[in-house]
Amino acid sequence: MIRVLLVDDHAMLRAGFRAILSTQPDIEVVGEAATGAEAVTLAAQLHPDVITMDVQMPDMDGIEATRRIVADAEITASVAIITTFDRDEYLFQALDAGAGGFLLKNAGPEELITAVRALAAGDGILAPEVTRRVVARFASHSAAAPNAPTAAPATPSAPASSVLHEPLTERESEVLVLMADARSNAEIAGALFIGEATVKTHVSRVLQKLGARDRVQAIVLAIRHGLT
Repeated sequence: MIRVLLVDDHAMLRAGFRAILSTQPDIEVVGEAATGAEAVTLAAQLHPDVITMDVQMPDMDGIEATRRIVADAEITASVAIITTFDRDEYLFQALDAGAGGFLLKNAGPEELITAVRALAAGDGILAPEVTRRVVARFASHSAAAPNAPTAAPATPSAPASSVLHEPLTERESEVLVLMADARSNAEIAGALFIGEATVKTHVSRVLQKLGARDRVQAIVLAIRHGLT
């Protein structure tokens, strides 16, 4: 059973998420919080597997709540940020805080259910729209970086060596690029003409070599260090 904590200051939204998730036999909503501070407290008390986290809330925002939850070794929940993209900086602050997934508030019921199951299984999840923003933001930052050597983009080996625990194989690099394009394991398998089980092995190896806890962190590290 996947235990879920819902965090949002709008009761109607929490009720909607509860109604959707409660239809699934393998998902149980174990609690609700209206503020970030409540989320931190309940995460420690209820030990959920997944937390859906709003960003703008009274008392403590979702970014700070995520940071505290992820920093607590006793809490093993994955945090999914629920965003409307009103403020792009929230997205990137939450990535740095350790969020494991991002969903749009207008996501359909199946997307929410799929995201909860993926996070519970240890996989990060990014909506395609989120991935495009991550790529665009880090690309623009790299292009605008003052005094950056013009040859740097063509020679990623230096930044790669600083982040990789072990060099990626050619196939692992291909998998990483497709991960950064928000492809699922099944889509990666189709694109590379390999089995889905093989993709899972490659993904695991990529995470291990990057020292990433999930796909989301792997994508962010890859983009930041010029690996995609």
